[in-house]
Parts: sequence; structure tokens; C-alpha cells
Amino acid sequence: MPTQKDVLGYAESLSNWGRWGDDDELGTLNHITDGVRLAAARAVRHGRSVSCAWEVAVPEEMERATTACPCFADLPAAGSMPLPGFRNDRHWGYSSERLGLTFHGNTITHLDAPCHVFWDGAMYNGRPHTMVGAETGSAWAAVTAAAHGIVTRGVLLDVAQVRGVPWLEPGDGVFPEDLEEAERRQGVRVRPGDAVLLRTGHGRVRHEGGQTGGVTQPGWHASCLPWLHERQVALICADSPQDVQPSGYDELAMPVHTVGLVAMGLWMVDNCDLEACAATAAELGQWDFQLAVAPVRFAGTSGSPVNPIATF
Repeated sequence: MPTQKDVLGYAESLSNWGRWGDDDELGTLNHITDGVRLAAARAVRHGRSVSCAWEVAVPEEMERATTACPCFADLPAAGSMPLPGFRNDRHWGYSSERLGLTFHGNTITHLDAPCHVFWDGAMYNGRPHTMVGAETGSAWAAVTAAAHGIVTRGVLLDVAQVRGVPWLEPGDGVFPEDLEEAERRQGVRVRPGDAVLLRTGHGRVRHEGGQTGGVTQPGWHASCLPWLHERQVALICADSPQDVQPSGYDELAMPVHTVGLVAMGLWMVDNCDLEACAATAAELGQWDFQLAVAPVRFAGTSGSPVNPIATF
């Protein structure tokens, strides 16, 4: 079990600053080479795709009119439409939405870009946090660095299954030995450039009991960080907000986010729904697949809502 001093030291021992050049904003996504993408395509053996995201529902307390207007058959402002065809067409109708959401947190499935977290005023690759502004967003390592998408081989490690429980309890951490036991039982091994999807069963808790409150949850323990670095993992995904809470360290509330994003440039997808993915993997006896994650190209933002697709 690493001490707090050990984990604080990960900021240097696991650092990827300068590894791919001083101007690099991709971080661990550099592990996804053309060869890795081709290998990911070869992981498609059944042609079945499943979503690894939660549906984004409209909260009950939110006024529906702020997010959608209903479809209608007659346009009240048809006379002001710029094209004559629209003014004359009395059959045409449409629906439209105006969306607003805060995707960071414990509910929405979203991708974290490296600029999401600072440590001692610095972001990934040594850039100052002042490169992020309230009006302009981030000028460094924003989600648009991954504008071409993240397509790689995904490996689902079902730690809840390994431990023989329906789900890990809040505060239960996942350790490197759990990951390696999952590899052994599932007959798969994490390779450079892979995305690792961690199932703790937290998604099943949400399905059966609704959204959980508070910030106590199962997840990666900080001791997994050297393992992820050694295996050259490109992306981590979890059915919780990644870090086990509480973390077990007084001075590091979220060591996986902090060391991962700032030191390693490790991209991550929080709050996945991995129940369908796990059920499909068990049915097919296949725990690796092609994973596609396409963030919305929001300029200067620290992440994006995403719908990760696993294709077996």
C-alpha cells in the first residue's frame, strides 16, 4: 500500500511531461498508434455494438421549455421564414432543443481532458493554470486535442465479478492485484494503447436504486497508477467517477484524477454504464473490443459528454 509520500512522488516518477515533446497536448493518447487502431479493428469478431453511457434525462425540477419545444404541425412564424417554400408548406413541422448541462460530476458520462485538473498551479506538460480563462476557456490540452476521436482496443476488467459480489461497496478501492486477477480469469491482457474499462458494479447500484447521493463511491485506488503507467494505458473508463472515495490520503482527495491528468496526461471517461457491456462480454466470452469515443468539439473546454461505443 503506497503511503501518501509515495503517491505525492508519483507526480514526478510517473510524469509524461516532455515525453512526446514540449508542445504535446495528447498525453497518453499518444500510445494509440495506427497499429493499435488496426489491432482494435481486429477485435471486432461478432459485429455487436453496445453503448457504455447513461441516458441524459431532463431533471424533474427543470422546466421542460428550457430544454425542448414540442413538435407542431403549423408554424406560427411561417410568414417570417426566409424561404418561400416554408411559407407555403402548411404540413411541415419540427422540434428543437436548447441544451444546457454541467457534465463534470458523478452523473453524466463524460470525457476529462488534461486541462480539467491543476496541481500547484500547473497543468499537463508544465503549462500554467492561467492558460484557462472564464471567458476564453483553455488554451492548452482542451478536449479539442482529441477532435479526431479516440478509437482503440478496449478491455473490460470486471472486478466485481472477480470478487464474487454484485458490486463493490462505497469506499472500496480497486488494486493492481484485482486488475491482474481479472486479466487471468477473463483470458485477456492489457496492452500499450488500450483503454481499460473498470467495472465495480456501481452502475448496477444506479440501475437498481437510482442515482446515489454524495461523493462516496468505489473506484481506482492510487496504487493502480504505476500499473497503468507501466502498461502504457491510453484511456481509463469506470462506472464510477474514477477515484475511490474516500481516497485514504489526507492531502490527496482525488489522486487518480490529479496524478493521471496533470502528471501523466491520462484521459479518462467518468460515470460509464458498463452493465450492458459486461453482459455482452460474458455472453460472447470476449472481454476485448473496439472502443470509439467521440467528444463534441467544444472549443476550450475541459471535457465533453460522450457516448462510448464498444463493438465486439
